[in-house]
Amino acid sequence: MPDEALTIAGHTFRSRLIVGTGKYSSPEVMVKAHDASGADMVTVAVRRVNLSDRSKESLLDHIDTNRYHLLPNTAGCYTADDAVRTARLGREAGLSNWVKLEVIGDEKTLFPDNEALLAATEILVKERFIVLPYTNDDPVTCRKLEAVGAAAVMPLGAPIGSGLGIQNPNNIRLIKEAASVPVIVDAGVGTASDAAIAMELGVDGVLMNTGIAGADNPVEMAESMKLAVQAGRLAYLSGRIPRKAYATASSPLQGVIGS
Repeated sequence: MPDEALTIAGHTFRSRLIVGTGKYSSPEVMVKAHDASGADMVTVAVRRVNLSDRSKESLLDHIDTNRYHLLPNTAGCYTADDAVRTARLGREAGLSNWVKLEVIGDEKTLFPDNEALLAATEILVKERFIVLPYTNDDPVTCRKLEAVGAAAVMPLGAPIGSGLGIQNPNNIRLIKEAASVPVIVDAGVGTASDAAIAMELGVDGVLMNTGIAGADNPVEMAESMKLAVQAGRLAYLSGRIPRKAYATASSPLQGVIGS
C-alpha cells in the first residue's frame, strides 16, 4: 500500500511526529532534540511566550520558524473562555492561526473537559482558526469535534506525562475508523515502543513532549521516537499477520519429499 504524506488543513508535513518545547534542561538540548526527531511541527504553550515584550529573550528565539511549523497550544486553560482568549492572544501576537486546543477538566489527571472543549472548538473554527483539539480517547467526542470543524482530532493515549503508553487501543482504532480528518495520538507516550504501537493502530501521527524531554538523553530518545513512528507506520501499511491461538509452522510440511 503506497503511503501518503500527512496533510492537515491543506498543509503537508514530511514527518508524522510532532514534538513539544517544555521540560527540557536547556534551550540547547531542546534544539538538538528537535533536530534529531526529524519533526517539522512543534507545539509551544502560548503562556510560555513573552507576548508583551518580544525584545526580551523568548522560547521562540530557539525555534527556527522557517524550518518548523508552529502549533501554539492553550495548555493551562480550565475553561472554554480562557482557552479561546489564549488562542486569540497567540494569533494576535503573530504566532499562528493554528491551535492545539486544550481545556483541562481535572487538575489531578489533566483529563480534558470535553463539553468545554467542544464549545471552544466551535467558537474558534468560526473565527477561522485551524483547531486541533486534545481530547479523551472517546469515539463519540471525536466525532462531535470533527462535526463542528476540527481540522484533526487528538485523543490521548494515556494521561499527560504519564508514560503509560496506549491504554485503550481499541478506542483509538474506532476513532480512526470513523474519522475523515487526521487522528493524532497526543499524550502518554513514554518510549519508542509506545509510539510504534500507536502508529500500528493506523493513526496519522503522534505528538509527544515529556517522553523525549524527560528522558535521560533527550536527543537520543528523540531519534528513537522518529524511527519508531516510521517503523510503526510501515508496519501498519504492510499488514500484520492475524493473531492465532495456536502455532503455525514456519516451514509447512506440505509438498516436502517423503511427507
